Amino acid sequence: MIRMAEHRDPTSTDWRQHISVDPTVCHGQACIAGTRVLVTVVLDNLASGRTPEEIVADYASITLDDVRSAIAYAAELAHERTLPISRC
Repeated sequence: MIRMAEHRDPTSTDWRQHISVDPTVCHGQACIAGTRVLVTVVLDNLASGRTPEEIVADYASITLDDVRSAIAYAAELAHERTLPISRC
């Protein structure tokens, strides 16, 4: 069972230190800071079942904190917007 955190751990990674958006890098899409690895690439890999460790092994320029930050960034976006889901 997955539980939502009741409060943010003050020692947790701040995604803002790991994610950058620069119009001159990757057409302004969110990337892992200092790289051209798109946040969506990290999230797509996670969604396909890859572990954070596997992703870091494939993309040597990113760290586990970067992967966690990509997840936190996506969670932050999910708080701002929802997508309609059709019922079957």
